[in-house]
Amino acid sequence: MRKLFLSCILFLFFVSISYAANGIISTKSAFDVPTTANRLEKVLAAKGMTVFARIDHAAGAAKVGENLRPTVLIIFGNPKVGTPLMQSSQSIGIDLPQKALVWEDESGKVWLSYNDPRYLANRHGINNREVIIKKIEKTLANFTKKAIMKE
Repeated sequence: MRKLFLSCILFLFFVSISYAANGIISTKSAFDVPTTANRLEKVLAAKGMTVFARIDHAAGAAKVGENLRPTVLIIFGNPKVGTPLMQSSQSIGIDLPQKALVWEDESGKVWLSYNDPRYLANRHGINNREVIIKKIEKTLANFTKKAIMKE
């Protein structure tokens, strides 16, 4: 019973620090940007996902003499999941592979953001892959939780 109670509290905490706007789901991290990005990459690798790239936007800004709060983009995916979506609508290929943005806001809070899979499915008129969309939603939420929460 206690374990169930703790699980419910953790779930409510996780939900309370997430928000979705314009098809982007953002969840507050308990860590700084590099740690959150590293934890996400570790989780992705452990689950057999391919990490295609890691882009440090702040480092890019610094190269041209500009300042930018810490901002890291991680591009990742799995062709077993993405291919059926592209078979339904090839235009979703512009939004795949999936991307996660780890960024620090103006108040110093760190967020992990990613495209809402349902939003992308609607954007590309995919209405015949509900099982896959639900699986992606659950998987991304789990990856996020493991990357942003202290254990």
